[in-house]
Amino acid sequence: MQYFGRQKINRFFKSLTVTFCAVCLLFTQKDTVLADNLTPAERLEIQRAMPVESNQVTNWPVGPTVGAESAILIEAETGTILYSKNIHQKEYPASTTKILTALITSERCSPDEIVTFSYDAVFDTPRDSSHIAMDVGQELTVEQCLNAMLIRSANEVCFATAEHITGTTDWSVFAEIMNERAEELGCLNSHFANPNGLPDANHYTTAYDLAMIGRAFFANEMLCKITTTRRMEFPATDKLPEGKLEVNLMKIIPGGEYAYEYLVGCKTGYTNEARSCLVSCAEKDGMKLICVVMKDEAPYQYEDTISLFNYGFSNFDKVNVSQSETKYIIEDSDMFYSGNDIFGNSQPLLSLKKDDYIILPRTASFEDVESSVSYDTQNPDQAALIQYTYQGIKIGTVAVNFTADNQDNNLFTSTAEEEAAMTEPDVADKPVVFINILKVLGILAGIAVLIFIVFLIRAFLKNYDFSHKNNRRTWRRNRKGHRKSVKRINKFRDYDF
Repeated sequence: MQYFGRQKINRFFKSLTVTFCAVCLLFTQKDTVLADNLTPAERLEIQRAMPVESNQVTNWPVGPTVGAESAILIEAETGTILYSKNIHQKEYPASTTKILTALITSERCSPDEIVTFSYDAVFDTPRDSSHIAMDVGQELTVEQCLNAMLIRSANEVCFATAEHITGTTDWSVFAEIMNERAEELGCLNSHFANPNGLPDANHYTTAYDLAMIGRAFFANEMLCKITTTRRMEFPATDKLPEGKLEVNLMKIIPGGEYAYEYLVGCKTGYTNEARSCLVSCAEKDGMKLICVVMKDEAPYQYEDTISLFNYGFSNFDKVNVSQSETKYIIEDSDMFYSGNDIFGNSQPLLSLKKDDYIILPRTASFEDVESSVSYDTQNPDQAALIQYTYQGIKIGTVAVNFTADNQDNNLFTSTAEEEAAMTEPDVADKPVVFINILKVLGILAGIAVLIFIVFLIRAFLKNYDFSHKNNRRTWRRNRKGHRKSVKRINKFRDYDF
């Protein structure tokens, strides 16, 4: 009886501890480290109680409750954040670090380059960490190294590849490359100290930053294909006498316990400090999503990821802006508009990029979005960029391009697409003119040159001296007058006064 009384008291105090931790988390914005003596179930209970920031956005689809301390879901092309939970909180990434190492390797090396394993690469790798038991002096190609680090998460392979790229066993040199590349990719709160994610107080990142790295990683078809390969097999060579055969242990890939049919690629990570992490990408109906969960408890990193993917695909759509936009049309500018179509159906000078789109909740309409125009673009083919937001959330950017591809069309002709568009009821009644400005300017320049030539001819005719052509005619006229004068004088002489 006393035993059951003590058990109830213990459960009470444990529950009180968990509740207290959860309340503290709700009222603090600082990076949080849970007590090491908590069980996985207790961690999950606390972390599931943490607020989901995206669920607090008005009219935004409510996302699922996940056990991860940090989680994010974005659309890969636009970078639109669909789900956010502590996305800027610093976490240990564990082996998800390897997506950055693999990305840099693929960018700086050719697949057939040879990587030789040094003493440091082999013996500085903890034996209780992920490895493929490489030995000093053995060799792999860069392509094999990528397979080893992504399929089997081999830590010594990451070390050897970093040495190959930098030419030194000082891995801080490669870490500098990692941090520079991370910043280029849009990371905000990351610092990488090694190429494989082994525990280090100065090695941290965030869910948001891993998603930014993931945008570049999952755009690489070769890297994605490697991560979903079921096994890795290297043939025996003089430098690898026994070859290598390893199996992919990630459970979300095809054939795995949590296989996800729309998966594009993935990378897991785990250490005692980082707990279970997963960075993954899935594509369905032309929409590509990237999901990151950090500091989760196995096997919920898979369940939470699948739940977030299903949430994204079920609640959001891609919306083509060029087919929906009515605010930014050519008639808004007097420069490209006239009440009378004096030039005919010529091509527009500017146009919205036809392939650009935004991500919008299915419960919202295009009329609900807000937009702003920026002329700060480094692309010479772009005149401006239009940034779209919904409820304060960035949902995509659309380019306003110069229509250079229309310069070969005749000034007074139009394409079949434009003629069809002009026959639509809402367009045909509008006095809109599309002018090929370059050809119009060319014609005006030609007219100006012609007028200038005519002016020169007139000035020449007006000022030219024709007196030398009229000398004989003047002499005859003067001689004739002189004769008449003589006759009159002689006539007067004949009179007798």
